[in-house]
Amino acid sequence: MKKILLIVLGVLAVLALGFFGFKKYTKSFSPEAVAETSNNGVNVKVNYSKPGKKGRHIFGREQDKALLPYGKVWRTGANEATVIEIGQGVSIAGKPVEAGSYSLYSIPDQGSWKIILNSDVGQWGTEYNDGKNVLTVEVPIRVKPSVQELFTIYFEDIPNGSNMILSWDQTEAIVPFTRN
Repeated sequence: MKKILLIVLGVLAVLALGFFGFKKYTKSFSPEAVAETSNNGVNVKVNYSKPGKKGRHIFGREQDKALLPYGKVWRTGANEATVIEIGQGVSIAGKPVEAGSYSLYSIPDQGSWKIILNSDVGQWGTEYNDGKNVLTVEVPIRVKPSVQELFTIYFEDIPNGSNMILSWDQTEAIVPFTRN
């Protein structure tokens, strides 16, 4: 009995080391980052990983071999699903959202993006369950003259809130957060 228990514990230890080794390995390519704001009555924190452009075609049509094809759900980062923590009830692009933690997904398109908050938190980023969507809004984009090599999330102050900016390549999606 002791021998079986030792074998089981050994296997579990190897699996745990493998899992954490894999996680560390993937994060070396897409480092973890945090973006947050506490301005104008809006308290938001975003935990995400920053994938790199690495010479790839990022946004575009599927047939053009874009990394993120128009009209397809993206985990809005790399590795685990991006988690957004909202400190109090806010409106996102005019739609109310309760305080809490959500996974952040998006659907890039040519002229706008859909932003999705999903109640399923803690999963790997590609495990998307649309049945748990809490909010879906459409937001504008802007095109930058320069290229953003690493995907980055940052905030800009606006009256009554903050814009969350999702920036990668030459595209920035603008997600307005306003206090209720």
